[in-house]
Amino acid sequence: METQEILKIIQKTESPLKRQLLMVALLTRILKRMNKSAPVIIGGCALSYYSREVYFTSDIDLVYADREALDTALKGIGFEKEGRYWVHEELKMAIEAPASSLPEQDSPLEVVELGEGLECSIIGIEDLVMDRLNAFKHWKSEIDGEMVELLIRRYRNDLDWSYLEKKAIRPENDTLSEILALKKKVGL
Repeated sequence: METQEILKIIQKTESPLKRQLLMVALLTRILKRMNKSAPVIIGGCALSYYSREVYFTSDIDLVYADREALDTALKGIGFEKEGRYWVHEELKMAIEAPASSLPEQDSPLEVVELGEGLECSIIGIEDLVMDRLNAFKHWKSEIDGEMVELLIRRYRNDLDWSYLEKKAIRPENDTLSEILALKKKVGL
């Protein structure tokens, strides 16, 4: 399937999350053809995926180190730079790459296959939980606290609790007591 066909599919797709995932899958394909690595979805779009669209965001946040390659790929499919965002007016889509790397070299990723050889990578659930727990604890973001609890309840049997606990004891996180309380709250 060619780029223009995928863009048409994105335009016709009703689910905002599926549109976002397809766009990142298209970017992934383009970047791989340039012999570059795949971008990784983080932030609200990742939260939308794991929460099954309970949470919604209108933009796509990516981790990507090679800004020049990302800029070239985005320009090539009709995005224009507006401040820190890349915007596609026709598709009503915005992309930002606020980070150049994940917290860890070996951070777990979720690879989502969308058919027709299209796939995209999303930050692992444990790193997303830690990110949102930090926002709740340190910035007093109530919505992030609610989303952490939703994710912990939904994925309690799938989470790598030892990975979470190791990350929680780090000084930059300092969230071990919150992780242990959440673990107890969901009956583990």
